Amino acid sequence: MNWLQRVMYGRHGADQLSLFLMGLYMVLYVMAGLLGVEPLRWFGLVFLVLAAFRTLSRNHEKRSAENAKFTMLLRPLLQWIKYQRTVRRDKEHRYFKCPNCGQQLRAPRGKGRIHVTCRTCGVSFEENT
Repeated sequence: MNWLQRVMYGRHGADQLSLFLMGLYMVLYVMAGLLGVEPLRWFGLVFLVLAAFRTLSRNHEKRSAENAKFTMLLRPLLQWIKYQRTVRRDKEHRYFKCPNCGQQLRAPRGKGRIHVTCRTCGVSFEENT
């Protein structure tokens, strides 16, 4: 274990982008095995080599900038997934968007047709719950 610490000293290490690239390699490897497409396996190997390069790199600034750009691109998708999970778990409320500004609003279920005022833009509208 001590040898691994010496090898990794001063290296960038694994981050979200490196882990994503490794996961992408695994998906392509499994798909290549199931479909019997050998070039897909070699194409996936490119992602594994890139992930290893990023993990063992000593250029922290460049790798951190790449990871920051990746997380900024991924943020809307992760926020959408989190929102969908919240909506699916919350059975007591109905979620909808304001027709004017697009703000996400919620109201208790089972109240029938209610009058809603958006807190962001102040627009009033009716919605079924």
